[in-house]
Amino acid sequence: MSFASLSEPMRAANLLAGRTLYDVRVIGEGPVASSGAASVTPHCAMNEAPALDQLFVVAGGDPMQFEDAGVLRWLGRLARAGTLLGGVSGGPVILARAGLMAGRRMTLHWEHAAALAEIAPDLAIERTLYVIERDRVTCAGGTAPLDLMHALIARDHGAVFARAVSDWFMHTEVRPPIGPQRAGLVERVGSHAPALLDAIAAMESHVADPLDLRQLSVLAGVSPRQLGRLFRDELGVSAMSYYRRLRLERAQSLLRNSALSLTEIALATGFANSSHFSRAYSAQFGAPPSAYR
Repeated sequence: MSFASLSEPMRAANLLAGRTLYDVRVIGEGPVASSGAASVTPHCAMNEAPALDQLFVVAGGDPMQFEDAGVLRWLGRLARAGTLLGGVSGGPVILARAGLMAGRRMTLHWEHAAALAEIAPDLAIERTLYVIERDRVTCAGGTAPLDLMHALIARDHGAVFARAVSDWFMHTEVRPPIGPQRAGLVERVGSHAPALLDAIAAMESHVADPLDLRQLSVLAGVSPRQLGRLFRDELGVSAMSYYRRLRLERAQSLLRNSALSLTEIALATGFANSSHFSRAYSAQFGAPPSAYR
């Protein structure tokens, strides 16, 4: 989806313009199997790549495990030559691994964000759809490249033409770069209670440094007893049980999408040590975190 959402608007732009605005080349060792039913055959290998105006790195799976030193060196050479470099979905992780995102705002798919922030806390990671920062472009993936390409085509060829390209794909609601990557709390939680939503928003912002019930109730603007009643009535669990499950689900994402140790994951999700984390994880999911990994 990320690859198609990135490349198809350029194909449509060429078609609608009646001339080649974008000469798109796929670079890699192939054919490359996608995570779905498709495969992509590259036009050339990295060492055969032509001179490039811009390069987008598209990555899924577990980009934290990517360790191809040749690719990282190649990206560094392109950066020094002034090539605009972009990353889509997990691609920004690879740009960061190449040392090319220091001092720049960036985004990436929400599933990889926590793991990257843990291993590279100095990076300016935003939870947005895309970020255009000088000669770096990063995008959260999925359908977000459709919005990114609308912005890039509008920049290069005008807003009217960019709208024609978006309409070609029935992409009638173009989202701004600061759009959220996930559904809002109302949709995810299934409740409109303001105090409940405020409390959950605070929980999501304090995973590594958990708040107690009193602190949550202050942020939600109700008493601890009222907050506890809200959670039981609306969600069927206590506030602190919900909070613990939220932290454990974040830990499960880190187990799946990072090479962090159990101790590092425990600390990143607010547990005192790995043994405390393992007990809580086993109680929640029925097996220890080491078995899940």
